[in-house]
Amino acid sequence: MDHQVVVKPSGHVFSVSADESILAAALRQGLNLPYGCRDGVCGSCRGRVLSGEVSHGNASSAVLGESDRLAGFALLCCATARTDLCIETTEVRALADIPVRTLPARVHRLLRVAPEVMIVELRLPSSERLQFLAGQYVDILLKDGKRRSFSLANAPHDDSVLQLHVRRVPGGRFTEHVFNGMRERDLLRLRGPLGSFFLRDDSPRPMLLVAGGTGFAPIKAIVEHALAQRSTRPMDIYWGARQRADLYLLQLAQQWAAEHPWIRFVPVLSESPPAERWTGRTGLVHAAAMHDHPDLSQHQVYVCGAPAMVAAARADFLAHCQLPTDEFFADSFDYAADTQLAIATGPAPEMNGSPHD
Repeated sequence: MDHQVVVKPSGHVFSVSADESILAAALRQGLNLPYGCRDGVCGSCRGRVLSGEVSHGNASSAVLGESDRLAGFALLCCATARTDLCIETTEVRALADIPVRTLPARVHRLLRVAPEVMIVELRLPSSERLQFLAGQYVDILLKDGKRRSFSLANAPHDDSVLQLHVRRVPGGRFTEHVFNGMRERDLLRLRGPLGSFFLRDDSPRPMLLVAGGTGFAPIKAIVEHALAQRSTRPMDIYWGARQRADLYLLQLAQQWAAEHPWIRFVPVLSESPPAERWTGRTGLVHAAAMHDHPDLSQHQVYVCGAPAMVAAARADFLAHCQLPTDEFFADSFDYAADTQLAIATGPAPEMNGSPHD
Protein backbone atom coordinates (compact mmCIF):
# COMPACT_ATOMS: atom_id res chain seq x y z
CA MET A 1 0.00 0.00 0.00
CA ASP A 2 1.38 3.41 -0.96
CA HIS A 3 1.31 6.35 1.42
CA GLN A 4 1.36 10.06 0.64
CA VAL A 5 4.14 12.28 1.98
CA VAL A 6 3.84 16.06 2.19
CA VAL A 7 7.12 17.99 2.50
CA LYS A 8 7.24 21.20 4.52
CA PRO A 9 7.94 24.02 3.92
CA SER A 10 7.93 23.44 0.13
CA GLY A 11 4.50 21.77 -0.01
CA HIS A 12 5.74 19.12 -2.45
CA VAL A 13 3.89 15.81 -2.35
CA PHE A 14 5.11 12.35 -3.31
CA SER A 15 4.10 8.74 -2.74
CA VAL A 16 6.08 6.06 -0.95
CA SER A 17 5.52 2.31 -1.00
CA ALA A 18 5.74 0.14 2.09
CA ASP A 19 9.06 -1.44 1.11
CA GLU A 20 11.10 1.66 0.22
CA SER A 21 12.66 4.38 2.32
CA ILE A 22 11.20 7.87 2.34
CA LEU A 23 14.41 9.22 0.79
CA ALA A 24 14.46 6.63 -2.00
CA ALA A 25 10.85 7.41 -2.89
CA ALA A 26 11.52 11.16 -2.97
CA LEU A 27 14.59 10.79 -5.19
CA ARG A 28 12.80 8.38 -7.50
CA GLN A 29 10.16 11.05 -8.10
CA GLY A 30 12.66 13.83 -8.72
CA LEU A 31 12.69 15.56 -5.32
CA ASN A 32 16.19 16.44 -4.10
CA LEU A 33 16.17 15.82 -0.37
CA PRO A 34 19.57 16.05 1.35
CA TYR A 35 21.61 12.88 1.89
CA GLY A 36 25.17 11.64 2.06
CA CYS A 37 25.35 7.88 2.47
CA ARG A 38 21.84 6.36 2.14
CA ASP A 39 22.91 3.94 4.88
CA GLY A 40 21.98 5.63 8.16
CA VAL A 41 25.56 6.55 9.00
CA CYS A 42 26.14 10.23 8.17
CA GLY A 43 22.91 11.83 9.42
CA SER A 44 22.65 14.22 6.46
CA CYS A 45 19.10 13.10 5.65
CA ARG A 46 17.68 13.83 9.10
CA GLY A 47 14.17 15.30 9.00
CA ARG A 48 11.29 15.82 11.39
CA VAL A 49 8.03 13.86 11.15
CA LEU A 50 5.29 16.41 11.80
CA SER A 51 2.43 13.96 11.50
CA GLY A 52 2.03 10.26 10.77
CA GLU A 53 4.03 7.22 11.80
CA VAL A 54 7.31 5.82 10.51
CA SER A 55 9.45 2.77 11.12
CA HIS A 56 13.05 3.79 11.72
CA GLY A 57 14.51 0.70 10.04
CA ASN A 58 18.27 0.32 10.51
CA ALA A 59 18.92 3.88 11.66
CA SER A 60 21.93 3.85 13.94
CA SER A 61 21.22 4.79 17.55
CA ALA A 62 24.53 6.66 17.52
CA VAL A 63 23.21 8.94 14.77
CA LEU A 64 19.56 9.08 15.81
CA GLY A 65 19.22 8.77 19.57
CA GLU A 66 16.08 7.99 21.54
CA SER A 67 15.57 11.65 22.42
CA ASP A 68 15.67 12.50 18.70
CA ARG A 69 13.04 9.88 17.93
CA LEU A 70 10.81 11.14 20.71
CA ALA A 71 11.18 14.65 19.28
CA GLY A 72 9.92 13.37 15.93
CA PHE A 73 13.19 13.15 14.02
CA ALA A 74 13.97 10.35 11.55
CA LEU A 75 16.75 9.42 9.16
CA LEU A 76 14.86 9.50 5.87
CA CYS A 77 17.29 7.10 4.15
CA CYS A 78 16.28 4.39 6.65
CA ALA A 79 12.73 5.31 7.66
CA THR A 80 9.70 3.79 5.97
CA ALA A 81 6.13 5.08 6.14
CA ARG A 82 3.45 3.28 8.11
CA THR A 83 0.83 5.96 7.41
CA ASP A 84 0.47 9.10 5.34
CA LEU A 85 3.10 11.58 6.50
CA CYS A 86 3.92 15.25 6.77
CA ILE A 87 7.66 15.80 7.14
CA GLU A 88 9.85 18.84 7.58
CA THR A 89 13.15 18.93 5.72
CA THR A 90 15.12 21.17 3.42
CA GLU A 91 15.21 20.52 -0.30
CA VAL A 92 18.37 20.79 -2.36
CA ARG A 93 17.65 23.41 -5.00
CA ALA A 94 20.87 25.40 -5.26
CA LEU A 95 24.61 24.89 -5.49
CA ALA A 96 25.15 26.11 -1.93
CA ASP A 97 22.97 23.29 -0.61
CA ILE A 98 25.37 20.54 -1.72
CA PRO A 99 28.83 19.96 -0.23
CA VAL A 100 31.74 19.32 -2.59
CA ARG A 101 33.43 16.07 -1.60
CA THR A 102 36.47 14.00 -2.55
CA LEU A 103 35.69 10.29 -2.80
CA PRO A 104 37.23 7.06 -4.09
CA ALA A 105 35.43 5.37 -6.95
CA ARG A 106 35.93 2.02 -8.62
CA VAL A 107 35.43 1.44 -12.34
CA HIS A 108 32.28 -0.67 -12.52
CA ARG A 109 31.88 -1.03 -16.27
CA LEU A 110 33.35 0.23 -19.54
CA LEU A 111 31.05 0.43 -22.56
CA ARG A 112 32.47 1.43 -25.94
CA VAL A 113 29.38 2.91 -27.58
CA ALA A 114 31.11 4.53 -30.57
CA PRO A 115 34.57 4.28 -32.12
CA GLU A 116 35.72 7.31 -30.12
CA VAL A 117 33.27 7.33 -27.18
CA MET A 118 33.43 5.25 -24.00
CA ILE A 119 30.79 5.22 -21.27
CA VAL A 120 32.56 4.83 -17.94
CA GLU A 121 30.46 3.71 -14.98
CA LEU A 122 31.89 4.36 -11.53
CA ARG A 123 30.72 2.90 -8.25
CA LEU A 124 31.36 4.61 -4.92
CA PRO A 125 31.98 2.73 -1.66
CA SER A 126 28.81 1.09 -0.35
CA SER A 127 28.55 3.60 2.50
CA GLU A 128 28.78 6.66 0.24
CA ARG A 129 26.59 8.50 -2.25
CA LEU A 130 27.31 11.68 -4.21
CA GLN A 131 24.45 14.14 -4.24
CA PHE A 132 24.36 16.47 -7.23
CA LEU A 133 22.07 18.49 -9.47
CA ALA A 134 21.18 17.26 -12.96
CA GLY A 135 23.82 18.61 -15.34
CA GLN A 136 26.75 19.02 -12.92
CA TYR A 137 30.17 17.44 -13.32
CA VAL A 138 32.98 15.83 -11.33
CA ASP A 139 36.75 16.14 -11.50
CA ILE A 140 38.77 12.96 -11.85
CA LEU A 141 41.91 13.56 -9.76
CA LEU A 142 45.12 12.30 -11.32
CA LYS A 143 48.16 11.15 -9.37
CA ASP A 144 50.25 14.19 -10.33
CA GLY A 145 47.66 16.57 -8.93
CA LYS A 146 46.10 17.43 -12.29
CA ARG A 147 42.45 16.80 -12.98
CA ARG A 148 40.07 15.98 -15.79
CA SER A 149 36.41 17.01 -15.68
CA PHE A 150 33.44 15.02 -16.94
CA SER A 151 29.72 15.63 -16.74
CA LEU A 152 27.54 13.21 -14.86
CA ALA A 153 25.27 11.61 -17.43
CA ASN A 154 22.93 9.96 -14.93
CA ALA A 155 20.10 11.77 -13.19
CA PRO A 156 20.43 12.43 -9.44
CA HIS A 157 17.85 9.82 -8.47
CA ASP A 158 19.72 7.12 -10.40
CA ASP A 159 22.98 7.24 -8.46
CA SER A 160 23.86 3.59 -7.83
CA VAL A 161 26.63 4.18 -10.38
CA LEU A 162 27.98 7.44 -11.78
CA GLN A 163 28.06 7.56 -15.57
CA LEU A 164 30.61 9.53 -17.58
CA HIS A 165 30.76 9.87 -21.38
CA VAL A 166 34.39 10.06 -22.48
CA ARG A 167 35.45 11.03 -25.99
CA ARG A 168 38.97 10.03 -26.96
CA VAL A 169 41.29 12.99 -27.57
CA PRO A 170 44.19 11.81 -29.78
CA GLY A 171 47.33 11.87 -27.66
CA GLY A 172 45.34 12.87 -24.58
CA ARG A 173 46.89 11.42 -21.46
CA PHE A 174 43.74 10.49 -19.61
CA THR A 175 41.38 9.59 -22.45
CA GLU A 176 44.02 7.39 -24.10
CA HIS A 177 44.27 5.57 -20.77
CA VAL A 178 40.49 5.15 -20.69
CA PHE A 179 40.53 3.49 -24.11
CA ASN A 180 43.77 1.53 -23.89
CA GLY A 181 44.66 0.92 -20.26
CA MET A 182 41.68 1.29 -17.95
CA ARG A 183 40.10 -1.89 -16.61
CA GLU A 184 37.03 -2.70 -14.59
CA ARG A 185 37.70 -2.48 -10.85
CA ASP A 186 40.43 0.13 -11.29
CA LEU A 187 40.37 2.68 -8.50
CA LEU A 188 40.02 6.43 -9.14
CA ARG A 189 39.49 9.51 -7.01
CA LEU A 190 36.90 12.12 -7.87
CA ARG A 191 35.82 15.47 -6.51
CA GLY A 192 32.39 16.98 -6.90
CA PRO A 193 29.76 17.88 -7.65
CA LEU A 194 30.93 20.98 -9.49
CA GLY A 195 29.58 23.50 -11.95
CA SER A 196 26.63 25.84 -12.37
CA PHE A 197 25.16 24.03 -15.37
CA PHE A 198 22.06 22.32 -14.01
CA LEU A 199 18.34 22.13 -14.60
CA ARG A 200 16.40 25.14 -13.31
CA ASP A 201 13.33 23.09 -12.47
CA ASP A 202 11.38 25.97 -10.93
CA SER A 203 10.82 27.55 -14.35
CA PRO A 204 7.68 26.88 -16.43
CA ARG A 205 9.38 27.93 -19.69
CA PRO A 206 9.71 25.49 -22.58
CA MET A 207 13.25 24.14 -22.83
CA LEU A 208 15.56 24.10 -25.82
CA LEU A 209 18.46 21.70 -25.20
CA VAL A 210 21.37 21.73 -27.64
CA ALA A 211 24.22 19.21 -27.41
CA GLY A 212 27.34 18.71 -29.46
CA GLY A 213 29.07 15.31 -29.31
CA THR A 214 29.54 14.10 -25.74
CA GLY A 215 27.84 17.29 -24.61
CA PHE A 216 24.86 14.95 -24.73
CA ALA A 217 25.91 13.62 -21.28
CA PRO A 218 24.55 16.44 -19.08
CA ILE A 219 21.59 16.92 -21.41
CA LYS A 220 20.73 13.26 -20.80
CA ALA A 221 20.88 13.84 -17.04
CA ILE A 222 18.62 16.89 -17.31
CA VAL A 223 16.02 15.09 -19.43
CA GLU A 224 15.94 12.02 -17.20
CA HIS A 225 15.63 14.18 -14.09
CA ALA A 226 12.72 16.09 -15.63
CA LEU A 227 11.01 12.81 -16.49
CA ALA A 228 11.51 11.56 -12.92
CA GLN A 229 9.81 14.74 -11.73
CA ARG A 230 6.91 13.93 -14.07
CA SER A 231 7.46 17.30 -15.65
CA THR A 232 5.59 18.00 -18.86
CA ARG A 233 7.54 21.14 -19.76
CA PRO A 234 8.08 21.06 -23.52
CA MET A 235 11.62 19.94 -24.36
CA ASP A 236 13.14 20.29 -27.82
CA ILE A 237 16.43 18.38 -27.93
CA TYR A 238 18.98 18.97 -30.72
CA TRP A 239 22.02 16.70 -30.81
CA GLY A 240 24.77 17.48 -33.26
CA ALA A 241 27.60 15.20 -34.37
CA ARG A 242 29.83 14.65 -37.36
CA GLN A 243 28.63 11.20 -38.43
CA ARG A 244 25.81 8.90 -37.43
CA ALA A 245 28.04 6.67 -35.30
CA ASP A 246 28.81 9.69 -33.11
CA LEU A 247 25.14 9.77 -32.03
CA TYR A 248 26.03 6.99 -29.64
CA LEU A 249 22.71 6.90 -27.74
CA LEU A 250 20.46 7.75 -30.66
CA GLN A 251 17.88 5.09 -29.81
CA LEU A 252 17.50 6.42 -26.27
CA ALA A 253 16.83 9.96 -27.45
CA GLN A 254 14.36 8.70 -30.04
CA GLN A 255 12.61 6.70 -27.33
CA TRP A 256 12.13 9.81 -25.18
CA ALA A 257 10.36 11.52 -28.06
CA ALA A 258 8.28 8.46 -28.94
CA GLU A 259 7.03 7.97 -25.38
CA HIS A 260 6.47 11.59 -24.32
CA PRO A 261 4.50 13.96 -26.58
CA TRP A 262 6.08 17.06 -25.00
CA ILE A 263 9.57 15.95 -26.10
CA ARG A 264 10.88 16.56 -29.62
CA PHE A 265 14.25 15.21 -30.73
CA VAL A 266 16.24 16.39 -33.75
CA PRO A 267 19.62 14.80 -34.64
CA VAL A 268 21.91 16.91 -36.86
CA LEU A 269 25.02 15.71 -38.70
CA SER A 270 27.72 18.01 -40.04
CA GLU A 271 30.00 15.63 -41.98
CA SER A 272 27.91 12.61 -42.90
CA PRO A 273 29.56 10.74 -45.80
CA PRO A 274 27.40 9.74 -48.80
CA ALA A 275 27.71 6.08 -47.85
CA GLU A 276 25.63 6.72 -44.71
CA ARG A 277 22.67 7.90 -46.81
CA TRP A 278 21.66 10.20 -44.01
CA THR A 279 18.25 11.75 -44.70
CA GLY A 280 17.98 13.84 -41.55
CA ARG A 281 19.08 17.39 -40.77
CA THR A 282 22.59 18.52 -41.67
CA GLY A 283 24.84 21.46 -40.88
CA LEU A 284 25.47 23.22 -37.59
CA VAL A 285 23.33 21.99 -34.72
CA HIS A 286 22.63 25.43 -33.27
CA ALA A 287 21.70 26.71 -36.72
CA ALA A 288 19.11 23.95 -37.03
CA ALA A 289 17.68 24.95 -33.65
CA MET A 290 17.57 28.61 -34.73
CA HIS A 291 15.77 27.70 -37.95
CA ASP A 292 13.04 25.93 -35.98
CA HIS A 293 12.88 28.50 -33.16
CA PRO A 294 13.20 32.02 -34.59
CA ASP A 295 11.60 33.39 -31.41
CA LEU A 296 13.12 32.18 -28.14
CA SER A 297 11.81 35.04 -26.01
CA GLN A 298 9.74 32.67 -23.87
CA HIS A 299 12.23 29.78 -23.74
CA GLN A 300 14.95 28.54 -21.43
CA VAL A 301 18.03 27.26 -23.29
CA TYR A 302 20.70 24.74 -22.26
CA VAL A 303 23.73 24.30 -24.51
CA CYS A 304 26.65 21.91 -24.02
CA GLY A 305 29.51 21.11 -26.35
CA ALA A 306 32.63 22.55 -27.97
CA PRO A 307 33.53 26.17 -27.13
CA ALA A 308 32.95 27.41 -30.67
CA MET A 309 29.45 25.91 -30.76
CA VAL A 310 28.56 27.30 -27.34
CA ALA A 311 29.83 30.77 -28.22
CA ALA A 312 28.01 30.81 -31.56
CA ALA A 313 24.78 29.58 -29.98
CA ARG A 314 24.88 32.23 -27.28
CA ALA A 315 25.62 35.06 -29.70
CA ASP A 316 23.03 34.01 -32.26
CA PHE A 317 20.24 33.06 -29.84
CA LEU A 318 20.56 36.39 -28.02
CA ALA A 319 21.03 38.57 -31.12
CA HIS A 320 18.61 36.94 -33.55
CA CYS A 321 16.09 34.90 -31.54
CA GLN A 322 15.28 37.34 -28.72
CA LEU A 323 16.45 34.94 -26.00
CA PRO A 324 16.75 36.71 -22.63
CA THR A 325 20.36 36.70 -21.42
CA ASP A 326 19.48 35.16 -18.06
CA GLU A 327 17.71 32.21 -19.71
CA PHE A 328 20.86 30.90 -21.44
CA PHE A 329 22.85 28.21 -19.59
CA ALA A 330 25.92 26.61 -21.07
CA ASP A 331 28.75 24.19 -20.56
CA SER A 332 31.77 24.65 -22.81
CA PHE A 333 34.00 21.61 -23.37
CA ASP A 334 37.64 22.66 -23.64
CA TYR A 335 40.64 20.39 -24.07
CA ALA A 336 43.68 22.42 -23.14
CA ALA A 337 45.39 23.63 -19.99
CA ASP A 338 45.34 21.87 -16.63
CA THR A 339 43.44 24.66 -14.91
CA GLN A 340 39.85 25.15 -13.93
CA LEU A 341 38.32 27.51 -16.46
CA ALA A 342 35.06 29.40 -16.30
CA ILE A 343 32.78 31.28 -18.63
CA ALA A 344 30.07 33.69 -17.72
CA THR A 345 27.36 31.22 -18.60
CA GLY A 346 28.70 28.36 -16.51
CA PRO A 347 31.66 26.06 -16.05
CA ALA A 348 34.06 25.46 -18.86
CA PRO A 349 35.91 22.51 -20.31
CA GLU A 350 34.88 19.22 -21.48
CA MET A 351 32.64 18.09 -19.35
CA ASN A 352 32.12 21.20 -17.57
CA GLY A 353 35.08 22.64 -16.00
CA SER A 354 38.55 21.44 -16.79
CA PRO A 355 40.34 19.56 -19.50
CA HIS A 356 39.34 16.00 -20.17
CA ASP A 357 42.23 14.71 -22.27
